[in-house]
Amino acid sequence: MQHARMTRRREFSDKVVVVTGGASGLGAAYARRFARGGAKLALLDVDGEKAAALAAELERAGGEALGLGCDVRDEAACARAIEAVLRRFGGVDVLVNNAGITHRSAFAQTDTAVYRRVMDVNFFGAIHCTKAALPSLLERRGLLIAVSSIAGIAPLYGRTGYAAAKHAVVGFFSSLRTELAPDGVDVLVVCPGFTATGIAAAALDGDGRKTAHPQSTVGRVATPESVAEAVYRAARAGRSLLVLTAAGKAAYVLGRLAPGLYERLMVRSLRKELARS
Repeated sequence: MQHARMTRRREFSDKVVVVTGGASGLGAAYARRFARGGAKLALLDVDGEKAAALAAELERAGGEALGLGCDVRDEAACARAIEAVLRRFGGVDVLVNNAGITHRSAFAQTDTAVYRRVMDVNFFGAIHCTKAALPSLLERRGLLIAVSSIAGIAPLYGRTGYAAAKHAVVGFFSSLRTELAPDGVDVLVVCPGFTATGIAAAALDGDGRKTAHPQSTVGRVATPESVAEAVYRAARAGRSLLVLTAAGKAAYVLGRLAPGLYERLMVRSLRKELARS
């Protein structure tokens, strides 16, 4: 089920691919991989200077790219950014909703403002960009890629807000797929496991400041490049759901067949890592 198929295979040469959170981490890896496939890239990021720098790198390598500053929490800013993409490239063929933040804090010690911030970036940010790009995606029978997480399909200790946002991403885009399929727009939901990106270093604490708590992980930590390659291949092959890493696939299955056992194993593993840190 983690490799359920959409309706058709795709190629990305000369297609316009928009990546949110595209200046670093997974977003930059997605951008580089699609650029190698011949796509034209638009990078949206809250750090506009980094987005422009990566766009310049892609152009030096022979591609076409645009870097734009955009806070995905701001719906009007997302609309302006997509308008700029349309002016530059004429349309949007693929939208990769990748922008995200996380927190590491127990619910009892987490301000509700932290939950709103995590939801605003991870969930509403994806809605804002999708809403803005949808007319062009419909016109061009495009592809939506929604980056969720293993935390979007299974519980995750100490990250209740992140898990809530990523579950919302899965529910929203899986449901949106049913609305858009008759019009030829496909939706790929991606659930990476722990990946070596900057999101962990920038995690929020319960009071909204950058956390000093060490990150805890389960299983092997993936590289952004390996995730980007898997996503690119899944998008080409017409997949609708991609669950990554052996630990992630085990979580997906065990969380449904034996949820109590999965929760005990997951909590024990994360608590052990926290204790070692």
